[in-house]
Amino acid sequence: MTSPAQQPTGGISRSPGGQSLGGGSANLGDILERVLDKGVVVAGDIRVNLLDIELLTIKLRLLIVSVETAKELGIDWWERDPWLNGDQERLEAENRRLRERVAALEQGDGHRAVEEGRHG
Repeated sequence: MTSPAQQPTGGISRSPGGQSLGGGSANLGDILERVLDKGVVVAGDIRVNLLDIELLTIKLRLLIVSVETAKELGIDWWERDPWLNGDQERLEAENRRLRERVAALEQGDGHRAVEEGRHG
């Protein structure tokens, strides 16, 4: 009769506590951490031809990494993308105009602030 630590476990050596020993399988969290830390590149092309005429070509390039790893690689396009950053420049300009109007109202130059609001 064999002890629990010596019983076969589907090819994975296990300690008496149930943890895998050596190069056994890793859990999903370990795999995800490694992928995000090191990165994975997936590349492929899709071509649609009709009678030897190329109708469509789609080139796929996918990089899966963490934000920190991407920044280390010099990839930070999401910080400059107007669709993702909420059009920051326009919001800053509008905020600046509103602050100037409030300052003019507080200084007693209400007529100028109202005119700027109509034209700005």
